[in-house]
Amino acid sequence: MDKNVGSIDKIIRIVIGLALLSLLFILQGNVRWFGLIGVVPILTVVTGWCPVYSLIGVNTCRSKKS
Repeated sequence: MDKNVGSIDKIIRIVIGLALLSLLFILQGNVRWFGLIGVVPILTVVTGWCPVYSLIGVNTCRSKKS
């Protein structure tokens, strides 16, 4: 499992994940549980790997020069 999530991508994912998680506190009723979807982008930041990026062949990490 090679890392495929770059640093700018990580910042964007953290912001989106936290925004989605905030729905748990803002919305009322059963709709608020959709905010748990915010866990997914945060997990991709923690692991540095996105399964969707692997499927479509995207890599936002900077390549290391040898």
